[in-house]
Amino acid sequence: MKKVLTILCAIVCVSSLSAQTFTITDSMQWKAYDDFNDALLDKTRNIYKADTEQKVADHRGNGARDNDRSGCAAAIWCQAIYYDMVINAYNRAKTEGNEDLMKKYKTLHDRMYRGQKAHYVNFNFDDPNTNNGWFVYDDIMWWTCALARAYQTFGVTEYLTNSEKSFCRVWYGSAKVGDDGSYADPSRFSGKDGGGMFWEWQPIAKANPHKAGDFRSACINFPTVIAACLLHQLVPEGRTAPTAARPTRQTKEWYLEKAIEIYDWASKTLAPTAGRVADGIHGGGPEYSDHLYNQATYIGASCLLYKLTGQAKYRTNALNGTRYVFNSMVNSTKILNYENGYEQGVYAAIFAQYLPMVVYDLGQKTYLTYIQRNMQKAWDNRDPVRGIQVGNFMKKTAETDVVESYGGSGMPALMLMFPAHITADDIEDGIEETPADQTTLNTDVYTLDGKLVIKGASLGQVGNLDNGLYIYQQKKMLVRK
Repeated sequence: MKKVLTILCAIVCVSSLSAQTFTITDSMQWKAYDDFNDALLDKTRNIYKADTEQKVADHRGNGARDNDRSGCAAAIWCQAIYYDMVINAYNRAKTEGNEDLMKKYKTLHDRMYRGQKAHYVNFNFDDPNTNNGWFVYDDIMWWTCALARAYQTFGVTEYLTNSEKSFCRVWYGSAKVGDDGSYADPSRFSGKDGGGMFWEWQPIAKANPHKAGDFRSACINFPTVIAACLLHQLVPEGRTAPTAARPTRQTKEWYLEKAIEIYDWASKTLAPTAGRVADGIHGGGPEYSDHLYNQATYIGASCLLYKLTGQAKYRTNALNGTRYVFNSMVNSTKILNYENGYEQGVYAAIFAQYLPMVVYDLGQKTYLTYIQRNMQKAWDNRDPVRGIQVGNFMKKTAETDVVESYGGSGMPALMLMFPAHITADDIEDGIEETPADQTTLNTDVYTLDGKLVIKGASLGQVGNLDNGLYIYQQKKMLVRK
C-alpha cells in the first residue's frame, strides 16, 4: 500500500497550546523567585545550597542524592547562573519602575556578590583547589559572563576587572597552574585539531600542555563567544593592545575578533546541521547528545553576534537552534524535557537567559506561548507550601520532596525573564524565515528524540521510511501506510 506523507504544521500545534489558560501573574512570578531563595540560599554565606536537605552551603559535594547532608554547596558554575538571576530580577524591577523591588534586589545582589567572592577564593582564578577554587575552563567562563552582566547593570569597575581577568585566564592559561590555556590555537594545532576552546586542563594542580584530540565542548565554546561579545560592548575604546604573554585584559576590537573566530569554528564543527548542537568533539566527528544548555548558549551567541554585526547568518542560526529545541527537546505539548543528571536541572535556567532575545528582539512570539505553558505547568506542579518545583515541570512536587537548587532554578528563572503582563500582542513581529532566507536548509531527518535517520534526505527518501513521526525541514512529518 502506498505510503502517505502528512506535514503537521506548527499552526495546528499552536492552536491547542494557546487554548490553555495562562493564569500566572507578575506577583506570582516574584513570589516564585523569593521562594526559591528562601528555600535554597544560605543567607549567612550568601551562596546557594545543593538541595533543600542541606542546612548550609559550606563545601563541594553532590548532596542528598549521594546521601550527603553535610552542608553541600551548589556547583561553582551553577552559582554563576543563580547570580545571573538576581541581576535579572533587578533589571526587571528597573524596567517596570518598581523602586522598592530595585532596592530589594540590589541589596540581595550586593550580599550575593560578597558571598560568592569570599567563598570562591576571592575570585582568584589561578587557585585550582577542587573544593572552592577553579579547575575547569567552562566553570570560569560562566562567571566571566555573569560578572560582565553585573558590570553592565551596576557599573562597578571591580566586576569588569574580574570578568576580564577570568576571560584572559581561560584564553591564555595560568603561569601558576602551568596550563597553556583553553584556546586551541590553529598555529599550534593544525587542520581539524586547531580552532575552538579546550574544555579542561589536566592534571588540575600542575597541568600538562594540551594535545591534539583533547575535548573541545560546546559548553566552553559558546559561553566564550557570549563573554567576548559582552566584553566587546563594555570595555572602553582606545585601549593599547597588551604585550604581555598572559595579559589580564584586552582591547575592544580583540574581543569581537575572537568572538567571531570561535563562533565560526564552533558553529561549523559542533552545529554543522541546521539547529542541533553537538556536546563536543575529541578530534573525530561531532559527538551528539542533546543538552538544553548547549542549545541555549548557541542561541545566545548567535543573537549577540547578530546584534553586533547585523549578519543574517547569525539570526538564521539562532532561529534554527530554537526550532530544534521546540521540535526535538520537548514533549508533545511543548513542555521542556528534563535532564536528571547531577547539575543538569540548571539547564532550563540557562535557556531562560538567552531565549528572550529570540522572542523579544527577533520577534518570534510563538515561543512566548510555549514558555507560558512551561511556566504554568511548573507553577501548577510546585509544592504550594515551600513554593518550589523540582525542575521536571511535569512532576508534582510534594512538601517532602528533596528539591535541588539546579532543578529548582528553572521555574523562577523563566518567570524573571518572561513577565506575565507581556503578551504576544506586545511583541513586534519578526521576519519569518523561509527556506530561501536560510543559509542552510535542514534536510536531515530526525526521530522526535533527535536521532539522525537520514542526512540530506529528499522527500522521496522520507517516503520510504518506516511508519512513524519524524522531523524534516523543521516540521513534524508523519509517514504512514
